[in-house]
Amino acid sequence: MKPTVFIQANARQHLGARISAYSYRRNARDPDSFDIKILDVRDFPRLMDPGQSIVRGGQVRQWDPQDLQSFTPLRFYPPTAMEFEGVAVVTDPDVFALGDVGELFSRDLKGKAIWAVRRPGHNGRRDYIATSVMVLDCSKLGHWRFDAFLDGLFGHAFDYFDWIDLKREDPKTIGFLEPQWNDFDRLAPDTKLLHTTKRRTQPWKTGLPVDFTLQRMWPVNLLNRMLMRYLPHPDPNQEAFIYSLLAEMVDSGEVTKDELRREMAANHIRHDSLRLIDRYRGWDARLALAA
Repeated sequence: MKPTVFIQANARQHLGARISAYSYRRNARDPDSFDIKILDVRDFPRLMDPGQSIVRGGQVRQWDPQDLQSFTPLRFYPPTAMEFEGVAVVTDPDVFALGDVGELFSRDLKGKAIWAVRRPGHNGRRDYIATSVMVLDCSKLGHWRFDAFLDGLFGHAFDYFDWIDLKREDPKTIGFLEPQWNDFDRLAPDTKLLHTTKRRTQPWKTGLPVDFTLQRMWPVNLLNRMLMRYLPHPDPNQEAFIYSLLAEMVDSGEVTKDELRREMAANHIRHDSLRLIDRYRGWDARLALAA
């Protein structure tokens, strides 16, 4: 199977996934050496059923197909799509390449099935592994049967956090990527993959109503979602980087302004996006970061 980048997405993050895909091709030395596929939850009926629940952090939670991050189970789908052959990279839709993702396909995996970045202490979890970017040797992941995983998830056979944090995997099968391959809200000269992971400051959503599940339970959660708005990203360069990519996509015809207007009307992207495209057209990340 040809090496493939899989980008998870849903309706709220589909444009982000398209920008992500564009960045992988744009910054690869040999973009034809790998495929890119966007995995949208709308193509997976079981993930679109709101009449389900999961165990998350020891508590039963209602499954919300409309949540900003409803795509996360799709992190475990690539081996099935690859027919358990070859190497895949799977990323969240808010991950954007400055480096060459092809380097991940050519690296020595040293017999490990999974490679990801450690993020100790995140969300209070001491040995947290960030599965938002993973390199997968699909030939070693025959037990990642996606339908069976969904049976277990919605049947409360395991905790979502144990699954998503790879606690159910043999630690000996996991290798660790350098932090630059999943750089959390840090844009620097050595960044390979920028992950705008702090949801409330995603640069293309500034000013929009919050549309993700908060940690607190309903009804406080519902009240907060009604009142809260996305905030500006603290690093203006990250806004500039993403909108410079989007400007290139508009100029090349990969995205039309009519599409962007529909996305703005749906509150999927901020309402000043067309103005920001004009502002950041031609912005060069390398020059800005070297300054």
